[in-house]
Amino acid sequence: MTTMIRPVSDLRNNFADISRVVHETSQPVFLTKNGFGDMVVMSMDAYENLQFSSDVYAKLLEAEHEAEVTHTRYSSKDVLQHARKALDELG
Repeated sequence: MTTMIRPVSDLRNNFADISRVVHETSQPVFLTKNGFGDMVVMSMDAYENLQFSSDVYAKLLEAEHEAEVTHTRYSSKDVLQHARKALDELG
């Protein structure tokens, strides 16, 4: 995976090329202004995947914290029964 770094002016001058790159590679393009990082451009799919991963990671951190502060544990059977009951209540 090669990191693509381009000047921010390329966003205006070569938009179609940048759009093609982010969609074909699913990788972000880093834009610089006066030689310093300024923005990141990525496809909507890549952004949504990043958001999903971030949400999952946050929930895992929350679960780890919960495990540290409580001694309550649930078996997989308990979890499945609870999930089925919740789904049945939804209709």
